[in-house]
Amino acid sequence: QVQLVESGGGSVQAGGSLRLSCVRSENSYLTNYVAWFRQAPGKEREGVAVLYTGPTPSPYYGDSVKGRFTITPNNAKNTAYLQMNSLQPEDTAVYYCASGPWIDSSNWFRPEMYKVWGQGTQVTVSS
Repeated sequence: QVQLVESGGGSVQAGGSLRLSCVRSENSYLTNYVAWFRQAPGKEREGVAVLYTGPTPSPYYGDSVKGRFTITPNNAKNTAYLQMNSLQPEDTAVYYCASGPWIDSSNWFRPEMYKVWGQGTQVTVSS
């Protein structure tokens, strides 16, 4: 059974940076795509970034993080990183790593398409 473990959350001031890590216990058809979602109190879960864990990662980003966040794979370590720069208070949320089987691009940010979820890691950005 695939498991995902996130780490790297914390508290930073506005303008700061953090790097989140998502380590998967194994590779299978359930880890074809790895994505980061976030959820702030009282808000719906929002897709942040996604990539394909195969030979052509093709990262894709949510509009609110484009140009500031970068998702990168290290397939040798079964890990996906989320580098977050220029953090703002509105980035404060619990960040979740998720993985899933083949997902059409039109569904990359639909949480229900992902079958495995990590426990989440808190990111807090103060002004």
